Amino acid sequence: MTFRLGFGTNGFANHRLDDALAVIADLGYTGVALTLDHHHLDPFAPDLSRQVEKLATRLDRLDLGVVVETGARFLLDPWRKHHPTLVSDAQEVRVDFLLRAVDIAAGLGADCVSFWSGVVPAGVDEDEAWQRMRSGVTAVLEGAAERGVPIALEPEPGMLVERLDQALRLREELGSPALLGITLDVGHCVAVEPRDAADCVRLAGDLLLNVQLDDMLPGVHEHLEFGEGELDLAATLAALDEIGYTGLAAVELPRHSHAAPDVARRALGALREASSKPVAEHPWLAEAERTVRADPVSIRTFFPAVGRAVGRQPLHGASDPLGVVHGTVDDRARTTLLVALAATTGPDELAAELLSLYRFGDDAERRGVLRALASVGDKAPAAGVDLVKDALRSNDTRLVAAALGPFAARHLDDHTWRHGVLKCLFLGIPLAAVAGLDRRVDAELERMVAAYADERRAAGRAVPQDALDLLRSET
Repeated sequence: MTFRLGFGTNGFANHRLDDALAVIADLGYTGVALTLDHHHLDPFAPDLSRQVEKLATRLDRLDLGVVVETGARFLLDPWRKHHPTLVSDAQEVRVDFLLRAVDIAAGLGADCVSFWSGVVPAGVDEDEAWQRMRSGVTAVLEGAAERGVPIALEPEPGMLVERLDQALRLREELGSPALLGITLDVGHCVAVEPRDAADCVRLAGDLLLNVQLDDMLPGVHEHLEFGEGELDLAATLAALDEIGYTGLAAVELPRHSHAAPDVARRALGALREASSKPVAEHPWLAEAERTVRADPVSIRTFFPAVGRAVGRQPLHGASDPLGVVHGTVDDRARTTLLVALAATTGPDELAAELLSLYRFGDDAERRGVLRALASVGDKAPAAGVDLVKDALRSNDTRLVAAALGPFAARHLDDHTWRHGVLKCLFLGIPLAAVAGLDRRVDAELERMVAAYADERRAAGRAVPQDALDLLRSET
């Protein structure tokens, strides 16, 4: 993933803030969406500056990125939830709160301050509400500019700014200020948007400063755990990768505090599973596969576009964060396209296309060809071997790892294969990336690795554990 996964503190309302942060970090999240509230960093506390400094140190030690959320229910009025708002009569109370949030965000080094518009009060028409919204956001932007803190408007069901197009319209009317971006709750997309969450992500594009993750049902504004609504989580995460989003995507389950640790654990499991979900189900890929089967030459158009369409995240992000051993989502998608090509072309045509896609492709496209050889290379083995040998002459770790897959285990000559394994040790590539290692290892490879280990020891350098394990397995 290009972005951080986090969890919102409003889903840990029954925990002390320090404890909530510890649980979130211990589970494996790398960010937190901090909702300012009386029990979690009260913005009206008399010792606020000291608390902010202490919290900034805590976040740094836990390596948690942070965004500041401003959706506390009864912080400003003990009788009326979320009141007052930017479209209320007492708008200045909300503006003051948001400016306090900007100061806190600056002290924490937060990505942004997230906010919403508010429900239009009875007796106020939409034009008046829109003018109030514009004036309120303008006032907050002035303070944000002084502190250099971005602010991110969240479309919220039932409020004046309910949909993404309305948020984009407001930004345009204000002159497209650089510090005003978008918060997108992907569950809201299911509930009220005319397009799905992945398309909303693409529409927001580089204006996206903050993402909230949850599931929902169409027409119902209720935050659900993943799988309980109709969100396509895998496609949504792939879209975030596609646009190169690098901010925080935090789980937003404000009504689940009664079981916060278990809910957070389940959510992270669902996110990891969705991020490694086979992309054969991706609608773009399904259409591209059909087109390639009907028109093989079209692969030249689809092959370079795969990463933008389906994402580039590793298939097993937890254990293989760079996709060196198991590959990436786009690797798998490119295999799907090449399998479709192989089914409709002869050996010579397939060989020519493999060579062309590899030689004229970028690094990701070359890796895609190499990993696909396991599925299509047997139909054009001579071309496949040429490509593997070319990749092994490079020092690109992911290219070398991709070259030593199942195709190389079946077709590469002993001499070249052994030197490929040794190159993995030199480049720090896990030997788990080498297919068929236990079957093809022989006395000559053992001799070469032993000599390599002796050279490392003589130079006072550590011997990689993979080399020791290989030698131990042969003794």
